[in-house]
Parts: sequence; structure tokens; C-alpha cells
Amino acid sequence: MAMDPEQKSEATFSRRALVATGTGGIALAIKAAANQTVYSADEGVTAPEDLMKEHGVLDRCLLVYEEAIRRVQAKQEVPPQVFRQTADLVRRFVEEYHERNEEKYIFPVFQKAGRMTDLVQTLLTQHKAGRTLTGQILNLSNPEAFNNPASRSKAATLCQSFIRMYRPHKSREDTVLFPALRTILPPKQVESLGDRMEEDEHKVLGEEGFEKCVAEVEVLEKRLGIYDLAQFTTKG
Repeated sequence: MAMDPEQKSEATFSRRALVATGTGGIALAIKAAANQTVYSADEGVTAPEDLMKEHGVLDRCLLVYEEAIRRVQAKQEVPPQVFRQTADLVRRFVEEYHERNEEKYIFPVFQKAGRMTDLVQTLLTQHKAGRTLTGQILNLSNPEAFNNPASRSKAATLCQSFIRMYRPHKSREDTVLFPALRTILPPKQVESLGDRMEEDEHKVLGEEGFEKCVAEVEVLEKRLGIYDLAQFTTKG
């Protein structure tokens, strides 16, 4: 019975492995062949997928804000650094990197095509408003200002406003704007956008910038005791 192409290829590989390495060499040859395949977490990731992944970091920052707000409202201790470090991460990762990529690579595609221009304008307005809120949170969360109960309360209120705006903001991007990008650009151009955004990540955030920002938010979650995912499981 004739072998199909895949079986023939496997048989050829086995024979060559035996000749090349002798008895017991097949395992080594197979291992060497397997090691030639290297996978990257970012390989093949398109621009929309990358942006959605980055929204996960934003969402975890919002969870930190929520816990900090809860503690302020319950008059429990919360270090000012929690507000300040979260706001600083939002500024560096969300505003100066993620949103700049949206404004540089994504929004212009829709504006040029005359598609969803009202949505894009709203998203741009919210980016600007978010940067204002972040600046105010940073000012109020310096240790001297944070000692004032009124400043703590104001910082919590500003964080609530930020959360209220950004939850629907990112949800609308994930479910409406980003998927529509594929209806405007051909696959090659979508892939090219992802490559250019990846280059910008290294320029703005450094090597493994995304991973480092995830590690930063993990530290904040652990400091507030909200890192363990199991604690959020509903008891039915």
C-alpha cells in the first residue's frame, strides 16, 4: 500500500536519523528537529489582538483603583503609593503607549475611510479626559497631599470617574472598533500594523515592556490582597 506524503516524510526522516546518529540516535535527532521550532507569544498577533491584550492590563489597574476606593470609603488604611503607582502605570502604559498607538495607527484608518468617525471622536475626547484625571490623581496621591482626608476622598472620586469612563470605553473598542478594522484593511495591512506597534512597544517601554507592566500591576494587587484569583469565585 502506498504511503501518503506525511507518512513518507516521517519514514525518510527516521532512516536519515539512523544513518546519521547510529543506534539510539533517533531520539536525539527528533529532539534536535523539535528544537528548531521556536514559538513567540507575540508571533502572529495582530494589532486588534495586541490592543485587546493591553486592555487586560488596564482592567487590572481599574481593579486596583476599586479596592483602593473601597478602603478610603471604609476609612481603612491605604498607602498613597497605591494610588500613585497605579496612576503612574496608567500614564506610562495606557496613555503614553497604548492610546498613542490607537491614535497613531488605528483611529486614522477609520477617519480616512469615513467609518465610525463619531465613535473615534468620542474615544479621542475620552483619551484627553483620562489624561486630565490621571494628572489630578497623581497630584493628590503625593504623600503630603494624601495626608489630608479631603484629598484622599477627592482621589477616590477621581478614580471612580476614571473607571466609569474607561470600562465602556475599552468595551466599545473591543467589540465594535477593533473587529471592524478587518473590514477596512486587508489582512497584510492589519499584520503590518501589529509589527509597527510591536516596534513602538520596544521604543517606549523597552524590552519585554508588556511583561514588565504586568509584573508591576501584580505587585500592586498583592499589596492590596487581591492577587489570588480564587478569592473572586462566587460561592453558589
